Amino acid sequence: MVSAETRTRRFSERTIRQVNLDCKRAMIRGRFCPDRSEVAQLRCVADQHESDHSFGSQLWYFEGWGVDLYDQRHTVFGVVEYSLQYGLHELLEDAVFESEDQRARYRQIYDDEKQKATWHHPSHRWLALGVVLMAVISLTYLMIATLT
Repeated sequence: MVSAETRTRRFSERTIRQVNLDCKRAMIRGRFCPDRSEVAQLRCVADQHESDHSFGSQLWYFEGWGVDLYDQRHTVFGVVEYSLQYGLHELLEDAVFESEDQRARYRQIYDDEKQKATWHHPSHRWLALGVVLMAVISLTYLMIATLT
């Protein structure tokens, strides 16, 4: 039996079923037997709603037991990432890890990707200056070459 810890937000039965199926697919991709492996717990750890200007996203964690080809049982920590586009869950990525620390590193990368790029960083200004400078030099060269 799978328990779904969803904090204060309620998810539809259809959503929970889809996430559970994708968790099982992640276990299969992790080379665990689908019949003898089990997803024990699901929880949504990041839920960014869709807006008029951007798609939403969800990050789900799951824990369970995976039985490998050698009949050994392993505790697994998994993650399933979705993009919410027009009310539909689009699977982006799934992964199964051997420890919570590995999954935490994935979460750190996930959070870092959510930060938007900004022109306030000095290296971005230097890059823009270099592009403009190269464009001016190239146009000057082409103008001189065509006039002579």
